[in-house]
Amino acid sequence: MNCSLSSQRPLQVSATTCPRMRHFYSQEKRPKNKPLCTKSDEVRLAEEASRRYGSLAPTIFSKVIDKSIPADIIYEDDKCLAFRDISPQAPVHFLVIPRVPIPRISEAKDDDTELLGHLLVVAKNVAKQESLDEGYRVVINDGKHGAQSVFHLHVHVLGGRQMKWPPG
Repeated sequence: MNCSLSSQRPLQVSATTCPRMRHFYSQEKRPKNKPLCTKSDEVRLAEEASRRYGSLAPTIFSKVIDKSIPADIIYEDDKCLAFRDISPQAPVHFLVIPRVPIPRISEAKDDDTELLGHLLVVAKNVAKQESLDEGYRVVINDGKHGAQSVFHLHVHVLGGRQMKWPPG
C-alpha cells in the first residue's frame, strides 16, 4: 500500500496519495477496526515526513483545527481539541492536540508546561467520557525512531481492550 507524501503540495493529500486520508475526501465506509495503513507504513511515513519537512511544516492537524477538513471532534476548548483517529488501533482511539502547534514533545519549552499538563487532563477527561473505566494507554510518539508521522504534537489515547506489553 502506497502512503507516500506528495512532494509538490504537502498539505493537499488525495485518496490516491495516502489511503489513511480517504475519509477526508470521500464518503467511503470501512470496517470500524480495520486500519488503512500498517505499522510499517507508519514508520515509513515518519521517516519520509522527517526527511522532507523536518518539524517546521504545517500539518494536516492545522486543517483539523481550523475545520477546513472534517474530523470527528469529541472535545474542544481554547487550548486544545480531541478527535477520533482515522485509523484506530483499538476500539477507542482518539488524539488530543494543542491548538498552538508544537512540532515534537522533544521541542517543548519550559513555557509549555501548563499546556502539556492540560493535554493530559483533557485526555483523562475524554477517556472517562468515552467510558474507558477499565483503563487505557496514553502514547506520544517523538521523531523518526518514535514513528512520528505528523509533526504536530499529539497525544494518542487507546482503550476498549486489553493492551499488551511491550507495545512496539
